[in-house]
Amino acid sequence: MVSQCFVDVGTVRLAYRVSGPPDAPPVVLLPALGEVADDWDAVAAELAGGRRVYALDLRGHGDSDWPGEYSVELMRADVLGFLDALGLERADLVGHSLGGLVACLFAAAHPGRVARLVLEDIGVPRPRPAVTPERPDGELRFDWAMVRAVRAQIDTPPAGWAAAPRGITATTLVVAGGPQSHVPQDAVAELARLIPGARLVTIPVGHLVHHAAPKAFTGAVAAFLGVTRSAPTR
Repeated sequence: MVSQCFVDVGTVRLAYRVSGPPDAPPVVLLPALGEVADDWDAVAAELAGGRRVYALDLRGHGDSDWPGEYSVELMRADVLGFLDALGLERADLVGHSLGGLVACLFAAAHPGRVARLVLEDIGVPRPRPAVTPERPDGELRFDWAMVRAVRAQIDTPPAGWAAAPRGITATTLVVAGGPQSHVPQDAVAELARLIPGARLVTIPVGHLVHHAAPKAFTGAVAAFLGVTRSAPTR
């Protein structure tokens, strides 16, 4: 059973979906830019047989607060506040794209709080040509001001981001999307090399690995986390 919940983290209320046995080891799922907790539903269903699964809406997304103040560092601080508020001393983290960047920086800054880390198709932070994003038409599930703020940081990463992976002590799996992904795959491989002991697995289906190849992705992640999968992925 999946429950929709909320928790206050400082001045921000975060929404999250929770499933799995209450006494099972926790895993926290962080979605990509513009995505919300239900993006992880298929993955969560697989992991919930052996983990207490928490899937977050990052600030500025979905049912979490849209406070107007955004940065990757604030999202990282929100993850710490979330763990503290729920009394989770240590958890596994799984992050995709922006969520993977947040997870990477969190694991580097708070090594004692992360047991195992899964990073889905993100590369080591590098400067890239800035492109002004165009707002999609219609109602959005996220704050467009958040997109502008976060994209600016990703285009010109702050000092220290590139060195952060070296400080990760969690056992780490990096999942690459292969040549169909828009993320430079040499940067993904470099990230895996920089994280001590990290393992790199390529599932060549593009950036949206857990959507394009859910069975392969959840199989790799479940095995890495030591989870007995609850049911086949359709």
